Amino acid sequence: MKDELEKVHQVVNEIEKIIIGQTSLIWKVLTALLADGHVLLEGVPGLAKTLLVATLGKTIGGAFQRIQMVPDMMPSDIVGTYIYTDGKFEVEKGPIISANLVLVDEINRAAAKTQAALLQAMQERQVTIMGKETFQLPDPFMVLATQNPIEHEGTYPLPEAQLDRFLLKLLVNYPSREDEIHMLENTLLDRRDRLADIQQVFSPEEVVHLREKIKAEVKVEEYAHRYMVDLCRATRNPMEYKLDKIEGKIRIGVSPRGILGLRDVARVQAFLSGRKFVYPEDVQRMAKDVLRHRMILTYSAEMEGATPDEILDHVLSEIPIP
Repeated sequence: MKDELEKVHQVVNEIEKIIIGQTSLIWKVLTALLADGHVLLEGVPGLAKTLLVATLGKTIGGAFQRIQMVPDMMPSDIVGTYIYTDGKFEVEKGPIISANLVLVDEINRAAAKTQAALLQAMQERQVTIMGKETFQLPDPFMVLATQNPIEHEGTYPLPEAQLDRFLLKLLVNYPSREDEIHMLENTLLDRRDRLADIQQVFSPEEVVHLREKIKAEVKVEEYAHRYMVDLCRATRNPMEYKLDKIEGKIRIGVSPRGILGLRDVARVQAFLSGRKFVYPEDVQRMAKDVLRHRMILTYSAEMEGATPDEILDHVLSEIPIP
């Protein structure tokens, strides 16, 4: 898989032409793409989240759609509806039906029923319009949803059961001082069409082929399975693993879907490291991104200022590495 790995590096190089100072974020988004998962991006406005997704779409030759969520948006605005024209009803397809990459801006501004329609499409990879016609979504199909952590007025927080549908929750931080200076010096960011010089590296079909090849060829041994299960079970029953420090701080721990997600991203991380076997460091590298949104802390822990990342840091430091 050496040739494919070189092409993945080419994708990163193309994206970094205009996305400055977010190398780690780029690799993690690519990990989710190759693991066939969706991503929740949390960060303040102005960090180039939209530009990142649009650029990724061009490098893989995929169709890109952006949906700006608003409180009065209906499910039909996303999946589609029937319209009456020329004496008959015809399907008006929604924006997600023909897109490979969908950026959903401020997902928590949409009402619960609209969020549910989107998350159902994410899970089932198909949509049914008004209970009549079912349409398969393209492959690959990936949703990247953004969430603003500083604005809560007029928002509808995603229920925990729906947060679980996202493979990764990534925290988008500010770039460094040097990177921000480099942004000012980058002439590509001065253009109206910033994607003009971005080259296509993969086709959508090649992405699907590589994704399935990783599943088939990267092996996850039993010791890695046990390690992933122990990490996740420790969030449900801390005392089973003698984690006294976090006892009573977690109301709901990581679900079995979280274990599957951890395995999927670990396989991709092994591939990106040029290996065909998963090592513990592949699991550790992505554990917080896969698990942070799948835990619910107790009210007392939140009042004390505890965070899921702190809990996971403790779990990762205490669970023995095989």
